[in-house]
Amino acid sequence: MTTGTSTHRTSAHPGPYVHGYSETEAQRLGDQADTLAELLHADTVYPPGSRLLEAGCGVGAQTVHLLAASPGVLLTAADLSADSLAQARSRVAAQAPTAQVAWHHGDLHRLPFPDGAFDHVFLCFVLEHLPDPAAGLVALRRVLRPGGTITVIEGDHGSAFFHPESPAARRTVDHLVRLQAGAGGDALIGRRLYPLLTAAGFAEVAVRPRTVSADGGRPALVEGFTLRTFVAMVEAVRSEALAAGLTTPEAFDRGMAELRRVAEPGGTFHYTFFKAVAVNP
Repeated sequence: MTTGTSTHRTSAHPGPYVHGYSETEAQRLGDQADTLAELLHADTVYPPGSRLLEAGCGVGAQTVHLLAASPGVLLTAADLSADSLAQARSRVAAQAPTAQVAWHHGDLHRLPFPDGAFDHVFLCFVLEHLPDPAAGLVALRRVLRPGGTITVIEGDHGSAFFHPESPAARRTVDHLVRLQAGAGGDALIGRRLYPLLTAAGFAEVAVRPRTVSADGGRPALVEGFTLRTFVAMVEAVRSEALAAGLTTPEAFDRGMAELRRVAEPGGTFHYTFFKAVAVNP
């Protein structure tokens, strides 16, 4: 997600990163990663000494969780944004100061590593921003050794449903989907992981849903995910939605007010992430 979603541009695509590069967005990414760490990463563990590539590390929000789960891994973290890489380095230095991390500033489609350089590849909320995610996966497969694994995590905004149901809130969420499509991405990519990985030549593809269900019985998820991740993400594209002529100020604000109601007593919010693991044959 950009829920998906993270601060990085991983290819030289013509459109802007739909969520922007503000300090607020960097904070949102950290909140999202921390809130969802167990849901998304509990079964992602690599042996010490493994050569791991994190493609599109962004501000390092997911990086620190990778390192915490797999001490001793030899991580290469790559991103197209120099500013995001600098933030990632600072985050890792503060939270995992003994970790062995090599930092690479560059496009994941043109990585300067030999064929089969890595045992494992990991990417989270990256494919959704690529105009040609299949090409990105093919490029990553080149640097993955035969028998090595790739792990891909993506959201799918079409999976969001909530109570109280609201057409105005639904339309406001759809503005984000349309803006991301206009920028060359796909906010609905979670449902496409299996065909994308198989088309890129990966084998033993297994895709499993990871569902967030936030309600009054899980106040930490209501705060950390519903409000500080999803609602904040939608609200952040207000100016872009208005500039694109998708809505009016009154309609957008009404939709946001109704979307926030799902975090109030009696409200519920549900969202599904998709986690795929595959092998380079």
